[in-house]
Amino acid sequence: MNMLVTAPYSNEALQQLERYGTVHFRPWKPHGRAFHSDELIRLLQETGADALITEHDHVDASVIETANLKFIGVCRGTPSNVDVAAATRRGIPVFNTPARNAQAVAELVTAALIVFLRKMREGEAWLKSGQWKQDAHESYLYFRGHELCGRTVGMVGFGGVGQRVAAVLSGFDCKIQYYDPYLKQPPKPEYVPLSLEDIFSTSDIVSIHLPVTAETTGSINERLFGMMKPDAIFVNSARASVVQRDALYSALKERRIGGAILDVFYNEPPDASDYELISLPNVYATPHIAGASFEVDGYSVKIMNDVLKEWFVHGNRSIRQLVNPSVLPLLESQQTAL
Repeated sequence: MNMLVTAPYSNEALQQLERYGTVHFRPWKPHGRAFHSDELIRLLQETGADALITEHDHVDASVIETANLKFIGVCRGTPSNVDVAAATRRGIPVFNTPARNAQAVAELVTAALIVFLRKMREGEAWLKSGQWKQDAHESYLYFRGHELCGRTVGMVGFGGVGQRVAAVLSGFDCKIQYYDPYLKQPPKPEYVPLSLEDIFSTSDIVSIHLPVTAETTGSINERLFGMMKPDAIFVNSARASVVQRDALYSALKERRIGGAILDVFYNEPPDASDYELISLPNVYATPHIAGASFEVDGYSVKIMNDVLKEWFVHGNRSIRQLVNPSVLPLLESQQTAL
């Protein structure tokens, strides 16, 4: 094989790929942004690559139709940058790296909750603006907050990322409950499965960990926000489109819920409506950095290289990182024809 790798890869990991053929390393990060489809087509043509490992590049139908690829590896949990349907039509397996950023997301969510509950942003702004001028106990009275310990946390979606967030929060003696209709058994006996409505009505913190599908898009709506406790915190580090923005904005603006921690937005960069939401005083917003740790690159690469070993060395066709299993019959028919 002749592989084009635009995802971040270490020298050691690239050497592991060489067991399958020639490797052309053209990482997107020094480029300053993900490669657009026309740039990716040019790279594929220049290198003569017949396999692609990407992270954020735009792998649309034009790329897939132009190149005769043996596989597409996507070093991220949700391969939203790849036209998976087009790849399937061409008989191209697409692999992903689910839960690659689980630890990074878990740490940021936990940190953000502490910052929010303990009023650390407000205290820092007050201190840096030189307002501490009266009594030594002034700050204690102004910025006394709440502890994370003992809170009831409801997870909506309980895959690899959600479960890692739960594991970290369990260290704070938080009670973990979750809604995930695709999870047949609780991962741990102490994790309590509930209906979506019960998650919203009984949790002190509701944390979203849903992928974007036809089923989940806009599923977090006015009805669910209306069930939340008046001091509850809503957290979304997954995808903005699973939440109805106007419903969330109204709940926060009218202070029907305690606040929100948001790392994802409907437009990135945000548009004017996004900034209206971001600017609310009871919103703590970060610029889609929950998974942005240096360590995540290493996790992605390890998962991807393990997947390729299973596929090409061991002939395993039931790996869970195969995004489009419906491609298998076509691959089998192509093999038979050969």
